[in-house]
Amino acid sequence: MLAASLWGCSLKTIAVNTVGNALADSGSNFASDDDPELVAAAIPFGLKTIEGLLAQSPNHKGLLFAACSGFTQYSYAFVQQEADYTEAKDLQKATQMRARAKNLFLRAVGYGMRAFELEAPGFRERLRKDPDAALAKLSTKHVPLLYYTSAAWAAAFALDVTDSQLSVNQTAIEKMMRRALALDETWERGSIHDFLMSWESGHASAGGSMEKALEHFERAKQLSAGQRVSPLVAYAESALVAQQKKKEFEQLLKEALAVDVSKTAPEQKLANVLAQRRATWLLSRVDELF
Repeated sequence: MLAASLWGCSLKTIAVNTVGNALADSGSNFASDDDPELVAAAIPFGLKTIEGLLAQSPNHKGLLFAACSGFTQYSYAFVQQEADYTEAKDLQKATQMRARAKNLFLRAVGYGMRAFELEAPGFRERLRKDPDAALAKLSTKHVPLLYYTSAAWAAAFALDVTDSQLSVNQTAIEKMMRRALALDETWERGSIHDFLMSWESGHASAGGSMEKALEHFERAKQLSAGQRVSPLVAYAESALVAQQKKKEFEQLLKEALAVDVSKTAPEQKLANVLAQRRATWLLSRVDELF
């Protein structure tokens, strides 16, 4: 009877891990879709399924990464950005959506840190005390986790810069992303450069540099090879608005809208559709931004 009970538990664990592996590898199905509304409606069920499986298999690395990356992307694409689009019509609702986005980003950070703890026990504490030493032990395989964890952390802070607990993590956030860049700047066709482009622009008055932001933009475009729209939109929004370069802003966004998404890489389709949607929204706000 004991043997049968143990075998039953073993079978359950195998089943959970097998389903977990399948879910952890299913992101490309969403990424290649060109219907944002369909994806927005489908993702929450998938994320809650992942969380349910993690309750059964808390140390499943694939599920932890899927939760981290999934909550980061969902919160940015379908909560934070929707809050921006809603603000002009309903400020109260937009404020509530941003609060929700912050919580979802922090949930993503939590899963990311749990994944790092499995890779290197004590990672979070070492990151707080000596980020350079903690990050030096990571390798190329950790680049995706570094990216999504630090991106979620930065996004949560950007939504609430008065949160002192998040403010003290800015150095760790930046160092995590720069470590990812050092390990593999080509990851996801230069996406790490997108983040650092916006980071430099947003911190221009506190050690950042518009010149470095431009360097990251040029490198992101080069690595993208015309397959990603987001570098054009991100640079226009983060750097050109700050510098009040209206003509260049409009030109860059029109260039982004001219990209034929159907001819770009399948795994970039959804991101490109969303980036073009934001480009259209930004162009509608020219008189407010300049």
